[in-house]
Amino acid sequence: MKLSIIVCTYNRAASLAKTIDALHQQQVPNELEWEVVIVDNNSPDNTHQVVQQAQQQWPRLRYEFEENQGLSHARNHGIEHSSGEIILFTDDDVLPETDWVTTTLAGLERHQADACGGYIAPLWEKEPPHWLTERFYGFLAVRTDREDDYEITQANQAPFGANMGIRRNVLNTIGLFDTNRGRKGNVLASGEDGDMFERILKAGFKAVFIGNSRVHHKVEAFRVEKTYFRRWRYQTSRNLALVKGMPGERRIGGIPPYLFPQLLRAIGRWCVAKLFCPADEAFNREIIICHFLGTIKGLRESQQR
Repeated sequence: MKLSIIVCTYNRAASLAKTIDALHQQQVPNELEWEVVIVDNNSPDNTHQVVQQAQQQWPRLRYEFEENQGLSHARNHGIEHSSGEIILFTDDDVLPETDWVTTTLAGLERHQADACGGYIAPLWEKEPPHWLTERFYGFLAVRTDREDDYEITQANQAPFGANMGIRRNVLNTIGLFDTNRGRKGNVLASGEDGDMFERILKAGFKAVFIGNSRVHHKVEAFRVEKTYFRRWRYQTSRNLALVKGMPGERRIGGIPPYLFPQLLRAIGRWCVAKLFCPADEAFNREIIICHFLGTIKGLRESQQR
């Protein structure tokens, strides 16, 4: 089979139904062999029934169940239970444009690339507040900074899973997603996409951004609140500290001493920004404090294991 599309889902049955419908509307050549694999990551809602109902109209659709909680577990299950030479990933709150499949496949071939990402536009459920500028779009898995094609050369350019593709032979070479990374239920611990593309580049494979490979990512109202951003940064930094730790042998309660003055400086910079800087800059400095607090929490938990 040429192509497998993997959609991992957790407790978003209504949104998933719209994603399935958008995938059903894809305009692809009749000769293309492709499948869509929905991986239910232990959802407590009616996800299975939604997929069963859609299968009555669209036999190309497949259902898989992954009991182990975590996005990386679900993605790995989808990879292992699919058969496409090329694997495209999208999410259960995403609406791909009707030419997404053909455009993405064409871009991979045009660039002779092994992996790719693409443009992710926001669909705002609620008008974003004035402080939520494009500098924060990464927290929302939104990518609108460029519309051209370019080669991905650094892990910090890694695409988001809402619009991402990898050839199977790449995964056979470097391995699957790190199950210590990635969202687990309601815990917003990301980093699995960056880790994957870091390994892809290190192994010498070619990755590209395809500007006209486009999807639309629904941004729920609660995700434009500062509470969400604080939680995302704190939990992601905690997870990163648990997985990778921090350099330096000296420790105070499991924490490298250099983190404490860095945290204090970050607090000072935030206080200054609250008085003199634009709202987005002030909040960005607050987010840095959340990063340090999450890192310290993760390091302490790591010591206790």
